[in-house]
Amino acid sequence: MLFGDTLPDLDEDSGYRGPTACRAAGITYRQLDYWARTGLVEPSIRNAKGSGSQRLYSFRDILVLKVVKRLLDTGVSLQQIRQAITHLHERGVEDLAQITLMSDGASVYECTSTDEVVDLVQGGQGVFGIAVGRVWREVEGSLAELPTERVEQEHAAAAEDELARRRAARNAG
Repeated sequence: MLFGDTLPDLDEDSGYRGPTACRAAGITYRQLDYWARTGLVEPSIRNAKGSGSQRLYSFRDILVLKVVKRLLDTGVSLQQIRQAITHLHERGVEDLAQITLMSDGASVYECTSTDEVVDLVQGGQGVFGIAVGRVWREVEGSLAELPTERVEQEHAAAAEDELARRRAARNAG
């Protein structure tokens, strides 16, 4: 079923480090880094702040990463994907989970109903589709087996880090 499925609420206090995001989305760390640096998909929980800092990706970020990967795998250009992702960010994730992305390999089309999918295919424009709700479930299944990091735990761990204590003591004088 393309439309009408209800999806679970997201835990807004949990995030995933880069390697975990890569595994769940099926991408390389090099792709993840490039997409973050160029603004295609930036981590919404915590961005990198120099050498040694860790990006922290939300579930929604990983969902978008996986959709980008699927579009790339089907031959859509990175330029077209950037335009589609910008449009999807404007819509919000609640709507994102209810859409199907269709493409002819050159352009990406958004369909929010079965009738729109049928019209697009009958018009000869759509060649393949990505039901985002289904991708949502795939990412959810992948992440269930991978480590998560709670935002407040991360701050507590950083405060207790020996290296951080030494830096603080050195900087204090």
